[in-house]
Amino acid sequence: MKRIFLLIVTNIAVMVVLSIVASLLGVDRFLTQNGLNLGALLAFSAIIGFGGAFISLLMSKTMAKMSTGAQVITTPRNSTEYWLVETVGRQAKAAGIAMPEVAVYEGEPNAFATGATRNNSLVAVSTGLLQSMSKDEAEAVLAHEVSHVANGDMVTLTLIQGVVNTFVIFLSRVVGYLVDSFLRRGDSESSGPGIGYYVTSMVCQIVFGILASIIVAWFSRQREFRADAGAAKLEGGPRKMIAALQRLGGLHPEPLPQNMASLGIAGGIGSLFATHPSIEERIAALQSQR
Repeated sequence: MKRIFLLIVTNIAVMVVLSIVASLLGVDRFLTQNGLNLGALLAFSAIIGFGGAFISLLMSKTMAKMSTGAQVITTPRNSTEYWLVETVGRQAKAAGIAMPEVAVYEGEPNAFATGATRNNSLVAVSTGLLQSMSKDEAEAVLAHEVSHVANGDMVTLTLIQGVVNTFVIFLSRVVGYLVDSFLRRGDSESSGPGIGYYVTSMVCQIVFGILASIIVAWFSRQREFRADAGAAKLEGGPRKMIAALQRLGGLHPEPLPQNMASLGIAGGIGSLFATHPSIEERIAALQSQR
């Protein structure tokens, strides 16, 4: 539950801050001074919604390193680091993308990929995963993360998040305007939105943001199947990826910070908010490729 909470807060926080700044600059007063201007509101919602999503995307690598304490391998210090860099480099070349940054962080078994573009990315793996998996299994995990990058999943999810953010902001302000109009009925002296508008729209933005996370999570789960298939293609078949998932199923993966949880190898429980399908579903999908 903590992971879901952090995911929601990370996404909504940027929108809320941008919305507050816009309100302080008088944007909301402009939108409602002659009744609610729906066309202008939709344009405003798109700017804030996509702006918040892309700001999060541009910050993704920095936030990932800070959240996990991941250390980028600049010069390999041992055989494991040399193998990691060589493996990711080979897979990246096969996938047709630029060499990602490769990092290691302390923690239980997990891995993730993030970054603003296919050619500006980060692939990180935990010490727990390296210690608990064979090289073939770890190689499959790395191929899964490289596939996320090659598929452009970071940008795809950002665009999806931007669309749902736009409707969250639009609908929250429509509801806020309606509530404020009801509370101030008969008051012909006041102009512009009242306190009811600001409070209601902010509350609705948070509530609608939570509901919108269900949509983003669904797309994230579909993307996981595609990354598994990509890993199988890079590794010449699904055997290694199946073995990695079976191994992962017997471990206890550490939850990633939610601003990049959807790009990790291991996800949460099967629910509307889960960013990953169950391991059983993923294995079954891979076995069907044989």
